[in-house]
Amino acid sequence: MESLLQRYRRDRRKLLDFILSSASIHQIPTSSAPTANVSDSDLDVVSADYVLDCLKSGGVVDISEATKRYYEESARPVMIHSQLGDSYFLSSDPDLAESPPRRLPPRIHVNQSTNHASSSSENIAMSRDGHDLKYTATTSTPLKPVENLNIFSLGLPILNTGLSDDDLRESAYEIMLASIVFSGVQVYTVQDRKKEKSSKFLSGFKGKMDKAHLQSQSLGRHSELIDTIRVQMQISEVMDLCMRQKLMQFATRKLCDRIDIPQISLGLLNSIFKSDFVHEKSYMQWKYRQANILEEVLYFFVNLKTAERLTIKSSLAKIRNTKEWDFIMPPSERAEVLLAMKEVASKLASVPGQFGIHDETCYWTAGYHLNIRIYEKLLFGMFDVLDEGQLIEEADEILMLIKLTWSTLGINQRMHNVLYGWVLFQQFVGTDEATLLEYAILEVQQVLSTEDIDGKEEQYMNSLVCSRVFNGKEKKLSLVEAIFFSMSIWCDSKLLDYHLHFSKLTKTNGLDEIAAKKLKTYIQKSIEAAYSRVAATMDLESKLERTHPLALLANELRLIANRELTVFCPILRHWCPEAGMISAMLLNQLYGERLKPFLKGVMNLSEDVKLVLPAADMLDHDLTQLYSSACKDHGSFHPFDQDFDHYEVGEISRPIILDWVIAQHGRILEWTGRAFDLEDWEPLSSQQRQAVSVVEVFRIVEETVDQFFGLNLPMDITHLQALLSVIFHSLDTYLQKVISESVEKSYLFPPAPSLTRYKEMVIPIAKKKLVESTPLDEKVNNKLNELTISKLCVRLNTLQYIQKQMRTLEDGIRKSWALVRPSANQRWTKEESLENLEESSMMSSESIDELFATTFNIIRDTATDAINKICDFIGTKVVFWDLRDSFLFRLYRGNVEDARLDSILPHVDTVLDRICDLIDDALRDLVVLSICQAALEAFVWVLLDGGPSRAFSDSDIPMMEDDLNMLKDLFVADGEGLPRSLVQKKAEFAEQILSLFALQTGTVIQMLMTASEHISTGLDSRKHGRLCLGDAQTLVRVLCHKKDREASKFLKRQYQLPMSSEYDDTPSKDSTLRSPLISDLIKRSASFHWTEKGQSSFISLKKKLQEATSEIRW
Repeated sequence: MESLLQRYRRDRRKLLDFILSSASIHQIPTSSAPTANVSDSDLDVVSADYVLDCLKSGGVVDISEATKRYYEESARPVMIHSQLGDSYFLSSDPDLAESPPRRLPPRIHVNQSTNHASSSSENIAMSRDGHDLKYTATTSTPLKPVENLNIFSLGLPILNTGLSDDDLRESAYEIMLASIVFSGVQVYTVQDRKKEKSSKFLSGFKGKMDKAHLQSQSLGRHSELIDTIRVQMQISEVMDLCMRQKLMQFATRKLCDRIDIPQISLGLLNSIFKSDFVHEKSYMQWKYRQANILEEVLYFFVNLKTAERLTIKSSLAKIRNTKEWDFIMPPSERAEVLLAMKEVASKLASVPGQFGIHDETCYWTAGYHLNIRIYEKLLFGMFDVLDEGQLIEEADEILMLIKLTWSTLGINQRMHNVLYGWVLFQQFVGTDEATLLEYAILEVQQVLSTEDIDGKEEQYMNSLVCSRVFNGKEKKLSLVEAIFFSMSIWCDSKLLDYHLHFSKLTKTNGLDEIAAKKLKTYIQKSIEAAYSRVAATMDLESKLERTHPLALLANELRLIANRELTVFCPILRHWCPEAGMISAMLLNQLYGERLKPFLKGVMNLSEDVKLVLPAADMLDHDLTQLYSSACKDHGSFHPFDQDFDHYEVGEISRPIILDWVIAQHGRILEWTGRAFDLEDWEPLSSQQRQAVSVVEVFRIVEETVDQFFGLNLPMDITHLQALLSVIFHSLDTYLQKVISESVEKSYLFPPAPSLTRYKEMVIPIAKKKLVESTPLDEKVNNKLNELTISKLCVRLNTLQYIQKQMRTLEDGIRKSWALVRPSANQRWTKEESLENLEESSMMSSESIDELFATTFNIIRDTATDAINKICDFIGTKVVFWDLRDSFLFRLYRGNVEDARLDSILPHVDTVLDRICDLIDDALRDLVVLSICQAALEAFVWVLLDGGPSRAFSDSDIPMMEDDLNMLKDLFVADGEGLPRSLVQKKAEFAEQILSLFALQTGTVIQMLMTASEHISTGLDSRKHGRLCLGDAQTLVRVLCHKKDREASKFLKRQYQLPMSSEYDDTPSKDSTLRSPLISDLIKRSASFHWTEKGQSSFISLKKKLQEATSEIRW
């Protein structure tokens, strides 16, 4: 078979020859020879682009310039614009180039001239299941060259005359054409067909039809088929016309029906002359080919006598001598030369056949090496020249015509089947077309299933000897044996590296013990070849990808192991149950030899260690799975047999992982402290209301968790415990820092004023006693001023963010831990019962759940306690600190009617609106409830600890009750705020206090006398605390604030309390209605876009409140 390169060069020469010999260009002037002939030029070194440019421009062609252009173009890179986009030739200086290509360079190989199929194909997979063939072609890897091209050499005796592929192809067409002619089939020429078509048109136009017209249809079909063969075998139309004419003439002169190769060549030499060819070069090539054919068949005939051999030799010398044969020698002498050769050929043809087969001639056995090659060319002609993987549509009809050459070439049915199967197989190898393989197997099956073989034919076929060299020894094989041997060698070469050549295997039947034993060799050799292939590129790949070669090698070997497990072993185990064990142990051994020196130097988690150890452990896991699967198939369940040496990845990685976690612990604590120290407690944005520091802390924690599980190394519960400990200490440290910045709520309450009795003075006192108060510590006061409500809201949002992130973090760690692989030694070391396995798994799960609960629940509880504490602090600070002047010191001061609650509620509502814009939605109700409770406590404080400036008459009680209802409605907010039932419950104590003021003074005194035994002596030094309704202190305070003479007399007589008119508890001049909170919030309102929901959440008051407070500002 010829290579594609050879065919390309031949076609290129023909195209250039056709262009240069066209009517538009008759002569090709050159600088040295103005009338040079085309036949004298070497068209292989002529630039096709230059010729085409000259033809388009109408200019003349200078051969020297065309040759110069060719060499200039050959020095440039050649670009091929293929659809795949990956075909190119690169010509560059490697020292100046960038990164080298990642793929290996293609291997250099040379095809033999007798090869027709390409030497490589894509990865293939083929199998047989009974008589069903299955084939899969893969395109995931580049084309691979066939390593041993002698596979496709049958070992036929060599051609002594060196006939080329073109010579064999053209001779094959001539022999087939002669066989058709001598079989009685009329062969139309081109002119004859044109005349026939014209006559058909005229007869059809006249409406006449006769028998001759009907019979011509069959002859016309033969002519069409011959034209198809001519095109397939690339014979020129001019040459074909000449051949048909001369063979038809030769057939009319010949008396006998039997034809052989010498007769055909001699008949053509006798009737075809130089004048029949357009180009002299074509004639010379044709003539030399005929001479070589005659020399191959006649001169090298084994039993030829010396005189006859000399006659053949001298005659061929005269034919090859162009000057003597074509110019000097007259036609009569040429006829004598040919006649002398014809006599020798006729004498040889008359020799009886060696095996007594019908139509047998001595040329069957003497020239079988030529006959078989010619017949192969005929069979190759049935493949589409544009798509070599497909047979042409007329293949069956053409095959019938090819069979006419059987008697000439010594072919029988069995030879045809084996040769046709061989040709199909070669074409399959060259094109990877599965259909061709199916056809080839069908032909081989016919050869193997032939029954009642004729003994003579069998002897004849056994005499067609081929010589093959195998393992350094020459073997003599019959034709059938040689073809099967070549197929077997090719299949063995693929199976010895089935990872490269096959993507799928299918179960087949009928394998004997010998074939089953060979499978072990296939498995071992294929694994070794696959390993060597990937190992050879690791150093280059590691430099390109900047990673360790052992990591890359492990990843590639995992792919090999996975293919073994999923693709090959399920099929191979039917004949070799230990297939998976062999491949797993071999891969384990090959990689282990490279890994062990690396493991000895591992001291810490360096970058190389992070790459190599996980890859090695995953490879060990995959190989274990492959090994254990094979053990199950083999019937001996020992997944961790002592022969399988696990890599010591777990033992080496265990301490260095713990060291890494400990190092991360210190780093995280340092970052946590730094982030907290830089925190200004400003929200990230209106959408992200938590502090920046907590986001940074969780980022560091999550980064550590990702790095921990990203190690992808075998771990145990100790590693998990270490990780959770790091997380616990990091978050707990942050929470403790948040809590440590808070202030005790007791500092927020104003000092309790001295208890006095109501006494209205007619003559005012010039100088009154001032209410004594103790100033706060400067540090506490600074802390309180720094803890603005906005910053407290950010703290709350931060704690809520921690609660949310804890759930996400825990879920992520649980999922990641579920994917962690235990070390090889922690996996099954022996066959365990299912109960023990389930019990062990349950205990491990319970331990892990307990570990997670211990870590995260503590953090959650701490965060929850902090949230509750800050919420309670916010409510108290808003009312008792930020709104102290407007609420505590203004409400009901002097008289109730002039200082009612409706003038204070707008300030409370403004604070609520701003807080709802700052706080997380999940915490809104909790914070608002805290403010509600603090407001109610402040209301009670005004009633019981309002000081000398507050005294309530019976007529004031209804107004105070209305104020309390307005306060409750503020927090209910028409259903948009707190639940009414909850607010009502919180207001019960305030309502009860008001009910005491509504009682008659005598009733209250009587209640006090009943509880007098509980009154302590130091009433004026009492600190703020929670009071009870029936408590003596509560009843005393009710009497102190009643604007009633009877109460005043009782308090003077019983407790010697001073008159209220003797004290002055007016707020200082520095106190304003605008608290630090309100000032802070107003500043913030300029930089935030408050939501409509936040603006309207607490501005809905009852109609009564809206009527009473017409001057509220929002």
